[in-house]
Amino acid sequence: MKVVIVGGVAGGASAAARLRRLNENAEIVVFEKTGYVSYANCGLPYYIGGVIEDKNELALQTPESFWRRFRIKINVHTEVLSINREKRNVKVKDLLTRREWEEHYDKLILSPGAKPIKPPFSGIDDDRIFTLRTVEDTFRIHDYVKERIPNSAVVIGGGFIGLELAENLKEMGIDVTIVQLLNQLMVTLDYDMASFVHNRLRQAGIDIKLNTSATGFENKDGKIVTLLKDQPGIASDMVIMAVGVVPDSSLAQSAGLRTGIHGSIYVDEHMQTSDPDIYAVGDAVHIKHFITGEDALIALAGPANKQGRIAADNICGIESTYSGSLGSSIIKLFDMTAASTGLTETVARAAGIDCESVVLSPISHAGYYPGAKAMTIKVVFEKNTLQLLGAQIVGSEGVDKRIDVIATAIHAGIRADKLKNLDLAYAPPYSAAKDPVNMAGFMIENISKGLVKQYYWSNAWNLPRDGSVTLLDTRTQAEYVRGSAEGYINIPVDELRDRLSEIDKQKPVYVMCQSGLRSYIACRILSENGFDCYNFAGGYRFYESVIKEKMIPDKIYPCGMERTGD
Repeated sequence: MKVVIVGGVAGGASAAARLRRLNENAEIVVFEKTGYVSYANCGLPYYIGGVIEDKNELALQTPESFWRRFRIKINVHTEVLSINREKRNVKVKDLLTRREWEEHYDKLILSPGAKPIKPPFSGIDDDRIFTLRTVEDTFRIHDYVKERIPNSAVVIGGGFIGLELAENLKEMGIDVTIVQLLNQLMVTLDYDMASFVHNRLRQAGIDIKLNTSATGFENKDGKIVTLLKDQPGIASDMVIMAVGVVPDSSLAQSAGLRTGIHGSIYVDEHMQTSDPDIYAVGDAVHIKHFITGEDALIALAGPANKQGRIAADNICGIESTYSGSLGSSIIKLFDMTAASTGLTETVARAAGIDCESVVLSPISHAGYYPGAKAMTIKVVFEKNTLQLLGAQIVGSEGVDKRIDVIATAIHAGIRADKLKNLDLAYAPPYSAAKDPVNMAGFMIENISKGLVKQYYWSNAWNLPRDGSVTLLDTRTQAEYVRGSAEGYINIPVDELRDRLSEIDKQKPVYVMCQSGLRSYIACRILSENGFDCYNFAGGYRFYESVIKEKMIPDKIYPCGMERTGD
């Protein structure tokens, strides 16, 4: 059996190695258009920023190491031009010698990846405008920064690559402006959770322009000027285009293979295309979202690696299927970590799911052990079934393990309230006896059993301040005077029982504290005494982050956020 693989990196390289482990006698040939067959794609921004100092560390495998270990023939700087499905061969071109030939296959695996979106803007071919997708792209940016020593950069796009590059360039002393078409960065987070990211980047000195559209570029006074719609342009020494990627599916389309959403390569759960002898994996294929079952494009390394293994299994006669992706992801931004898995509340509601969320602000480990740091967790679930839909976490220490626990729970079909039952490791330096994930389960159980009613930041912003409702802050007086939500009176939770007479029982009571815990306790006290009360989801820390974002001048807010009288 001869297997030809088009493209390396995560999907193709994983498929090649798995094929060899399953079949020692197969002939395996890989064609890779770039000069690197297996490299740390996600590490590219960190080489530019100098965090990874040796460029050789980016290469996970070389053609030589692949041959020594697996006896797999790797051809770099080699492009597959076309596929002849009837003859089962591919037309190949050596990009260095320009020689062309045909290569036969018994089975073919396509792993072409995705390509950066490069809009047809005026001036976009300026050599100071970069995209980042390959190792060669990385070297170009790295060499430019080292040789030209730019003072300023514009990053267009607010996804993973754009933000990681913004962080690394800023750490090098370069002034950075991020231009984002949408009203938030990181669409893997809801707007409220993204507010923490916005605030942290601004704190680091990065200028963020949301709801801003780039329209082109021009050369002026030795600078590259990014032209903006309805705004003055931004002059800088370099520009990073990071507005997203599209499936690189032209080879498959030319061969007449069935396509999926946005021109992606259609595959079934075995990673098999519409041709039984051709498989496809990685960023170019459409997959199913694990929760909704809807077609999706998820360009992440983890899914690509798994898909490569699954394709190899099926080629070798081992039944293997891909059950879909949750899109679990994580990013480091200075000392902040932001992670997500599954559906955001925004996406869930857009899909017609009747969902609810809980927001909590626990600390990373036991409070009495030094170094505990706050994080904010948002868990989204379906109201009636309590099906776990997704989660987002922003913080520093301990974010990664909590998001992985919740991703595992979603995949295992654990109901949202049953997060309370997870038996998670505890020691003071690592967690609390009731882990934040357990706490989320407790909160969801309380909501499902009617022990507490919630209100959210958008509700809090729009609540009347005319005395028709009671707005109650249950933090200590010292906390309250350092900052509070407009119109909230202060009765510390430990004084509440003795001061119930100060609250009108005929009015609904909206309660807030720092993290949501003390306000929940207050709500139980009030409910037991006949008050109609609502607990604020996330606490003042959460509220403050969103309101800081809202108060930025000339900002356009999400639908429904505008407050009457502003």
